Amino acid sequence: MTECNRQPLLFSSLKSQKIVADFNGGRLTSDGGGLLLREADRQLDLIRRLTECIPDPRDPLLTIHDQQTMLAQRIFGIALGYEDLNDHDTLREDPLFSVLAEKEPDPDEPLASPPTLCRFENRVGRRSLVGMAEVLVESFITSHAKPPKEIILDFDATDDRVHGMQERRFFHGYYDAYCFLPLYVFCGDQLLTAYLRPSNIDPSMHTRAILKLLVQRLRQVWPEVRIIVRADSGFCRWKLMKWCEKHGVFYVFGLARNKVLEGMAEPFMAQAEEAFQRTGVKQRQFHEIHYAAGTWDRKRRVIVKAERLPKGPNVRFVVTNLTTLPPADIYDNLYTDRGDMENRIKEVQLGLFADRTSCHKFMANQFRLLLAAAAYVLIDHIRRTALKGTELAKAQVTTIRLKLLKIAARVITSVRRVVFHLSSGCPYQPLFRHVVDRLVPE
Repeated sequence: MTECNRQPLLFSSLKSQKIVADFNGGRLTSDGGGLLLREADRQLDLIRRLTECIPDPRDPLLTIHDQQTMLAQRIFGIALGYEDLNDHDTLREDPLFSVLAEKEPDPDEPLASPPTLCRFENRVGRRSLVGMAEVLVESFITSHAKPPKEIILDFDATDDRVHGMQERRFFHGYYDAYCFLPLYVFCGDQLLTAYLRPSNIDPSMHTRAILKLLVQRLRQVWPEVRIIVRADSGFCRWKLMKWCEKHGVFYVFGLARNKVLEGMAEPFMAQAEEAFQRTGVKQRQFHEIHYAAGTWDRKRRVIVKAERLPKGPNVRFVVTNLTTLPPADIYDNLYTDRGDMENRIKEVQLGLFADRTSCHKFMANQFRLLLAAAAYVLIDHIRRTALKGTELAKAQVTTIRLKLLKIAARVITSVRRVVFHLSSGCPYQPLFRHVVDRLVPE
């Protein structure tokens, strides 16, 4: 590793005292709270199961860093806020990262270097990626102590902008940029699928195939579970709806406006307009119609939201095969909750760098997306279990990282113990102890 400049850093004086800093603090870490992530992984057994999906073609006699160690480096690094491979040029010598990778901290035996990690990322193949995706689903299943009566699967796509000549990157007119179009599937806050796709496709591309695989696996372990699929109008395709109807899956999809739908909703909008003119306050009415687009195989139930706002009329449509719920419940209590998934996507993309898809190979970028997904699963596990009922029960991953993971620590290593002396100035010590009590078995 390149030697850092040892010259002291001089800051403005404090009255008569000089303020001097350097990087000679020794065996310290700025991420002492990362020990919580290690306990979360021990409960989930996530990194080991992901490692088993990836064959290792290297000669064991010439191998220094095993795959599980490298995978732990990358996933824990992302969870702790280090998105770049180059960060591991120094993190490889951080004693905290050695412990996270299940290695005894030893200055003479650092973890894998950025070039080694890069070679690892670029040799992961399609079959391994499929296996890793299955591990995410299995992690979701094992997180339930008993079979749920109902689950709602949220599907959504987003843009992942790229700035190089990556394989399968295309220009997307809506986003006005070269990008990928990854597909995410969440159930509440829990991530089931993170699937990288090129952007020159229909937004619903491969949705039916992924849903089929998810439903088959979920019904293997929970035969009686009621499954509802929820998505915006970009996923409203008749073949997907027909598949759901054939296999007993319920759906609630947004339906894009068109002249036919607007004409059918005109009487409802007239009622809302009349009420608004009479009262001067916002009007929201819900109705239902039966409608079939020209490409559909038959008519389906469509919920109409006829709304008159001070700024003007606002009509929205939702198509569903749920027959017992009234229109207002379907729209307000079911469909609109879909929007919270966008916050989860932001957590993965912005907080955990899922958009760091700067490799040339498409498969390597899919691997990076799954690394970010695994980091999300670890932090979300802490949020759902150890932080339940606390002030951070609904906190985003960046907030959890800042308050519980970014804790300075001095590391003392002996033959029998590795001691982390966490910062005495940490303002969240009671909460940290609470999380430890919930994560670490007695």
